[in-house]
Amino acid sequence: MSTPTTHMAPLGPGSLLWSYAADMRSLLPGAAAGLMQLMHPGIGAGVSEHSQFFDAPFDRIYRSVPQIWATVLAPDGEQRARGIRDLHRAIGGVDEHRRRYHALEPETYWWAHATFTWEIFKAAELFHPRALTAEDHEQLYAETVTWYSRYGISMRPVPPDYASFQSKFWHICAKRLELTPAAARALDIAKHGSETVSLMPVGGARLERAGRFVAERPLRLLTFGCLPSIVRERFDIPWSPADQVRFSALALANRQGYRVVPTRLNHWTLRSTLRYIGSQTRPARYQPAA
Repeated sequence: MSTPTTHMAPLGPGSLLWSYAADMRSLLPGAAAGLMQLMHPGIGAGVSEHSQFFDAPFDRIYRSVPQIWATVLAPDGEQRARGIRDLHRAIGGVDEHRRRYHALEPETYWWAHATFTWEIFKAAELFHPRALTAEDHEQLYAETVTWYSRYGISMRPVPPDYASFQSKFWHICAKRLELTPAAARALDIAKHGSETVSLMPVGGARLERAGRFVAERPLRLLTFGCLPSIVRERFDIPWSPADQVRFSALALANRQGYRVVPTRLNHWTLRSTLRYIGSQTRPARYQPAA
């Protein structure tokens, strides 16, 4: 019995994925995507055992996002993707339940990418004024498959089309994700905040306090609001009707507010943000696209 063909589409300036990834709004579901990564047993174990996650949980985001976004936006995105893959070659071991894991196991690596694919679609759904058509969904998904192929990992786990992707993503959320120690720590910070964890890659105490005051509540609302409902329900993540009203208002403000933001300014802001974050973490691993 033959397996369905997974379609790919050209990726570059002018593609749907390129235009969405270059938009600041594409980062808004990022915390939810990161939490779902940590809920995957293999990724959660790798983060717990091979990083300083419990001392500085946000550092992983600061290190990773500029590099991953560069695999889409930078002219040498394919080379950068291979470099990211190679950083994961030594990440493996046995988790707290004595299950073996490795970061380059195809299903594990695909799940990390799948959360970024989900993030792009979620941003388009919630924060952009123009709804994607059925054709747009297939086109954008095919471009995310091309994005994944740049890493040089087995394509075996990749669903052939957008409907299959949705089905597999939902199944993993409903059946395979779990509250790993790393996910439990991240969820506790999202729920209650932390006086000891820095939200920013650099800055003095005064800047950190200001950033915490401004960012913590909206970040919590974005993180929990963007999560699939099945994830909130499975892990008893608090979400009230009032939260939904506030979240819907926040999404509407983004859809309407960005209408008055020039596209060039929007793209410049995203690239400047990634440049700043990258310069404060691993300067040699991220050079933003011109």
